[in-house]
Amino acid sequence: MFDRILIANRGEIACRIIRSCRRLGISPVAVHSEADAHARHVREADAALCIGPPAALRSYLDADAIVRAAQASGAQAVHPGYGFLSERLALVQACERAGLVFIGPHARAIEAMGSKIESKRIARAAGVPCVAGYDGEDQSLPRLQAEAERIGVPLLVKASAGGGGKGMRRVERLQDLPALLAAAQAEAQAAFGDASVMLERCIQRPRHVEVQLLGDRLGHLVHLFERECSIQRHYQKLIEETPAPHLSAAVRQRLFDAALALGRAIGYDSAGTVEFVLDAERDDEPAFLEMNTRLQVEHPVTELTTGIDLVEWQIRVAAGESLPWAQHELVQQGWAIEARVNAEDPAAGFAPALGPVRGYAEPQAAGLRVDSGIDARSEITPHYDSLVAKLVGHGGSREVARQRLLQGLRALRVIGLPTTQPLLADVLSAPAFAQKLHTGFLAEHWAEGWQPDVALVREARALAALAWLAAQQEQAPHDDRPLATLHAWRATAAAGGIGRSHLVVDDGQQRHALAVHLPGASGTAEDDDGAIRATRDEGGVWRVAGSARGWRVQVDGARVDLWHAGWSVALQVGLRVASSARAGSGAEAPGSVCADLPGVLAQILVGVGDRVAAGTPVAVLEAMKLFHTLHAPRAGVVRALPVAPGATVQKGAALVEIDAEPAAA
Repeated sequence: MFDRILIANRGEIACRIIRSCRRLGISPVAVHSEADAHARHVREADAALCIGPPAALRSYLDADAIVRAAQASGAQAVHPGYGFLSERLALVQACERAGLVFIGPHARAIEAMGSKIESKRIARAAGVPCVAGYDGEDQSLPRLQAEAERIGVPLLVKASAGGGGKGMRRVERLQDLPALLAAAQAEAQAAFGDASVMLERCIQRPRHVEVQLLGDRLGHLVHLFERECSIQRHYQKLIEETPAPHLSAAVRQRLFDAALALGRAIGYDSAGTVEFVLDAERDDEPAFLEMNTRLQVEHPVTELTTGIDLVEWQIRVAAGESLPWAQHELVQQGWAIEARVNAEDPAAGFAPALGPVRGYAEPQAAGLRVDSGIDARSEITPHYDSLVAKLVGHGGSREVARQRLLQGLRALRVIGLPTTQPLLADVLSAPAFAQKLHTGFLAEHWAEGWQPDVALVREARALAALAWLAAQQEQAPHDDRPLATLHAWRATAAAGGIGRSHLVVDDGQQRHALAVHLPGASGTAEDDDGAIRATRDEGGVWRVAGSARGWRVQVDGARVDLWHAGWSVALQVGLRVASSARAGSGAEAPGSVCADLPGVLAQILVGVGDRVAAGTPVAVLEAMKLFHTLHAPRAGVVRALPVAPGATVQKGAALVEIDAEPAAA
């Protein structure tokens, strides 16, 4: 067994691997970029080494830097986690050259399954059914157009390398293929360094079901049952569970047989997952999608139902140990459902949420597991993905697991950033969740996009105003300004009620006027729809009259952070007169192209002096490994480019300034 392992990853999965290392008596070593110098995984490891600047390409994706760190730390093996270099031959080969053990499958398996095109050829040769499509080497537009006509629409264009929805486009009309193909190829090239694509028939109501494999280096291979991963958005998983509901025993066995056949065909010797798609209307014949030659994000549901620590057995297998079970000895007990909590705002199209975490507390409850990578000292940056925690409910039945997960989502406290918690809770609460699932679940139930309850939003605005005013009153006696202790007075008009303050609450999209009366621990906040009365208890929790809801509220200057049952929101509060004065100044020029979210400016697509039409792509913003293209709001001439590519920018920063073209004489 190894004495010391270097973990070539960050965040939640690095913390997860550290736990298994501790249990095995192995010393864990972390690596970090300059942006992660104070991250939680760095603090939890025995040692930590910096491997480069914030950009992943120059740190977590630098195989040579990771190997140098492993050698410097005295580690004998490298665990890649998932993402980053976990399925890249560069790290496997660098480890081999340095005499380090790579904790994962052999290089030939990674290479074979790393190409969706090659993996399908191997699968077909092993007798594994595949989705109809085209995966040939001829990548010319005429050939791809001809194959698309043969397959028919709708179809999917998919990057051969990588995953996570990058380089994927759905084609509804054949005339749209050239443009969508170009976009998919460009995204694939940027994300994976490989622009090759494949075409697949698009199943209208697909189910996404996968099988966990585990093999050793002595030729033993077993499956650890299946997982349902159909609740997705933009081809990225949100909720996973095992066993898969509404799946017949015959189809389940076909999944196991196909996964094992593929694993044996490549001599698989670690933890890996074979992914399949099924038609939710029929569920009769699973078709192979791809194989992930690494640990999956959703591995905890398998661990909870089998009692097997997958990270432990990745390490044991890499150290040369044999699997101790025959297939018939492996059984599942109970049910487990996992929800991925991301630092994203589901009400704003899943826009990334960046900045410091202002409060964090994990629930402790029977049948609930929390795997996380942040704490109250963490900061979410634009350089990496948005996963902050995974919550897993486990119990004797699907309903027990669902209820435990739902309670956990409502209790996990992340203050200062919006997360996907309230959306996930609504998915689990939807009656259709008890029925057969498919990957279009979100679009079917929230066709216009998910939004929080209107009453909840109004309540948050009222409490933000009350909490802000309470903070001003508490600070006032310590302020040396003579008028600081006076509230709600006017020299020329009625104040509108004894002790009433006129405030404005800004949610980033709109300003809302409220009249607030707060004589003590209780008060009212009135808007156009009426008054809301609330009380703050001795523990600092605010409660609205007639409601059982309790709110955690933090005031920091004009910023007020609120949290209730998994829903977190930040609002700006100020006096109405001061807010009005600010609103009248500093308006951005109508031709400015501004960052619509915080991130890194990946590309500038125009130059100073270029003429652009309305809608022309002018810049690409990268946030949490996703690319967002920004477009010109009007026709004109590019006057200035205030920000250089590679710079980190805040939401609202001007990136491209465009002047209207002068009218013709």
